[in-house]
Amino acid sequence: MTDKVIVTHRGALTIKYKAAGLRKIRAALTALVAADKKRGIKVSVVYLDDARAMKKLGAKPLVSAADCRLAKAAIDGVFKALAPDYLMILGAPDVVPHQDLANPAYAAGDDDRQAWGDLPYACDTAYGRDPAQFVGPTRVVGRLPDLTGAREPSHLLALLKTAAKWQSRPAETYSGYFGLSASVWQGSTRLSLDNIFGNDSGLMLAPPKGPKYPGNELGARMHFINCHGGPAAPEFYGQKGNSYPVSLNTKGTTGAIQEGTVASVECCYGGQLYDSITLGLDMPICQSYLQQGAYGYLGSTTIAYGPADDNGAADLLCQYFLLNVFAGASVGRAALMARQQFVERSAQMDPIDLKTLAQFCLYGDPSVQPVTVPGATEVPKGTKLETAARFRRSERRAKLKQAGDFLQQMKPTASKQEKGHRTSTKAKSALANIAAKGGLPRSQVFTTFKVRGIKAVRGGLAKVASTPSRYHLTVGRPKSKTKGGGRFRIAVVAKEVGGRIIDYRIYHER
Repeated sequence: MTDKVIVTHRGALTIKYKAAGLRKIRAALTALVAADKKRGIKVSVVYLDDARAMKKLGAKPLVSAADCRLAKAAIDGVFKALAPDYLMILGAPDVVPHQDLANPAYAAGDDDRQAWGDLPYACDTAYGRDPAQFVGPTRVVGRLPDLTGAREPSHLLALLKTAAKWQSRPAETYSGYFGLSASVWQGSTRLSLDNIFGNDSGLMLAPPKGPKYPGNELGARMHFINCHGGPAAPEFYGQKGNSYPVSLNTKGTTGAIQEGTVASVECCYGGQLYDSITLGLDMPICQSYLQQGAYGYLGSTTIAYGPADDNGAADLLCQYFLLNVFAGASVGRAALMARQQFVERSAQMDPIDLKTLAQFCLYGDPSVQPVTVPGATEVPKGTKLETAARFRRSERRAKLKQAGDFLQQMKPTASKQEKGHRTSTKAKSALANIAAKGGLPRSQVFTTFKVRGIKAVRGGLAKVASTPSRYHLTVGRPKSKTKGGGRFRIAVVAKEVGGRIIDYRIYHER
């Protein structure tokens, strides 16, 4: 029986670290396996390019570490053979690739062709590029990433050491938080903090805060960050009007993150594992967190969106993750539950919802449980704690599998354009008004997406007044005569029912 599987690519690790570096990594993995064994977790390490080992599992080997299709097939084969409670991907995307899901919002003006991430590895569905194929995740998955482009393994060894030595702590240890928001989004962030922690009194706004926090604010073990981010940028940015000062950077986190920290970060590119070695940049902020002993970090690989004064898209997924951690879930189960809750609580998955689901990744060993669960060590007389823990996990996994399968079968999605659709005059007028409200030109062009997957009810199509037939989406930069205006995008999503626009959301690029 295998409780946790660690998958990686030996050839890619050898190219990066040579034989000597690989020996150090294997020794660290041996220490992690031994530590997990003491916790009652049996671990198998699988090298996806080991043809003999993969053949024994009935799985296809991953020859090229850059092949997304074969990486998905290889991991699916391993998962099918071993049925673990936890799946840990070891390595950055130059060791095991992120999956290349197509971004439906790209057709409407978003810059990202792909929404890179690990979502498909958490799903039973075979390889595909349509994110609508992966709205029913069922697997507990996390990635422990080394530095992209690294040539010596010290960073990865530090992460493996954290994974071997972690310990659960009482809930009160995680009751304090580091909450940081761009000033213009404080309405949204206050709602998020209230929902997670029951208060927003600890919220810090940028500006004036950042990038240094000399008062040990970063020492809290729960972090929620809602700022701007950029591609290959070791900084997050605040915003007030047309001012975008640095709110947090890699240097500012150095020596400030406590072991055991869990972070949920909405920022665009907050989870991008860019090649800091080749580019000569500071490592990504997410990597700085992990290097210092963070247990889990949820972040986006590409442009993320959320409202300014309400909650939606990235806000919700990030909230659900921390709430589940605080309730005692492992970081991997917390991420799976957050994904399922995000899909379940969305009436339909519009293009922005689908991108959000696809782009957020969990970094950290998925089996790590930061918060102690009261009563978890209580078992009937004569029953081993390890046996009881495994049984409880199997029950939880079975329920999560059922929930994911149901979502995949039943959740309506809007990932495909509806070409040739003639929008009614009234709908066009409404779309122009909504675009103007978002600061975009009234002439802004919307892309239409057909809602698919509305299931038959009692032999006929469900006739529900609020069920949309399509969504209209546009992404653009607002006009501004002020210097610095229009730097970040606005996404407008409108819902159409019976030829009329009945609802809309205005999202801001994080």
